[in-house]
Amino acid sequence: MPRAKNTMNRIRLATLLAVSLAAGIRGNAQIYDANGDYAQTFAGSGLAGYHDGVGQETKFDNPQQMVADSSGNLFVYDFVNYRIRKITPDGTVSTFAGSGYNDPFPGSATGSVGGMAIDQDNTIWMTALPYVLYRITSNALVTAITVPLPRPQGVCVDSLGNVYLSDWTSNNIYRCSASGALTLFAGSGGAGYTNGNGIFTAFNLPMAMTADTVGNIYVWDSGNELIRKIDQSQNVTTYAGHYPFAGVSDGSSSTAGFFDINAMCFDTFGNLILACNTSVRQVTAAMNVNTLAGSFYNSGNSNGIGSVALFDGAIGVAVAARTIYIADADNNVIRSITNNFTSPAIVPASLQLGTNAGLTITGGVNQTYQIQSSPDLSNWTNQAIIVLTSGSSLWVDPTPTSGNKFYRTVSVP
Repeated sequence: MPRAKNTMNRIRLATLLAVSLAAGIRGNAQIYDANGDYAQTFAGSGLAGYHDGVGQETKFDNPQQMVADSSGNLFVYDFVNYRIRKITPDGTVSTFAGSGYNDPFPGSATGSVGGMAIDQDNTIWMTALPYVLYRITSNALVTAITVPLPRPQGVCVDSLGNVYLSDWTSNNIYRCSASGALTLFAGSGGAGYTNGNGIFTAFNLPMAMTADTVGNIYVWDSGNELIRKIDQSQNVTTYAGHYPFAGVSDGSSSTAGFFDINAMCFDTFGNLILACNTSVRQVTAAMNVNTLAGSFYNSGNSNGIGSVALFDGAIGVAVAARTIYIADADNNVIRSITNNFTSPAIVPASLQLGTNAGLTITGGVNQTYQIQSSPDLSNWTNQAIIVLTSGSSLWVDPTPTSGNKFYRTVSVP
């Protein structure tokens, strides 16, 4: 079959860029994270195909959504291969679920997988068009749950194990039971932008979702180009983004601009990490937006720091052991982003190193001892004579030590 793409996102991206450029709006310059975030290839050769193995000796074909379990293993939906691939922390790739074309993921035949999430029991949840929510247990048992949503998109799981779905058709956010029964959580059913509570709110084409550790739900409200937040009392607020959209940009969370967020997740520091097609961005815990790697407008395939790194379809994102992993779909690889932050060196004027040896001499009270030193344990030099006024005493060599220097004590009659 012909190779499928994430067509809807690409069309929307091209449209947004065309509108922005026509209006003379390109947003502000990107602000790159200052911590030396380095992007490199973690798994995949870059050649489209299907091959298990280790690291860059493996092959993927359009890898998309991904999650990480409690042991740091990655699970990647490998779209054209119709499989979920597992990657261990050492880069070993194996097939976790699926046996090839249209099995057991029939929704994937239309290129319709919307989102992927994992709960505290390491059960994976994955949406697919139409009307499907997959439940994949830690032992790879796949169950297709029918949900009454023709276009389920994002999925996330809160700290209590509740599953949430976003739906394009209704513009609503739902809480979903294990049997597929839905409870309206937020949204009025009409496309719009309204903050408030529960049904007295409005979204416009809600897509990617994630949850934080205290149960707040975050939604990429794609039609409004905003990240929305829903707490457990169903209060909806704008978490990040500018309305109306005025171009993609970094900056404060209230002035930054976003487009095409394909997936979101939190890292261990409370930063919201965003996979944005040609870049990887974050909303920091301090509510600032910057770019970890990649470019707003340029796609490609290269490793490096900041703008040197290029992506072509950053669709999935997961965090394990403080490393960010990205499913780079059109490059057919899984990339890792590690923080290479180096603490600034202390200048010599502010740093004093103790180079004088300190010795604790233990012996008899009122006993006299001679302290001797040697560079080679053969030739000894007298350093000092001390009288113990208690059972032990600290003596510090007044001459700074360099190289090897050995010490001994000799009792003096």
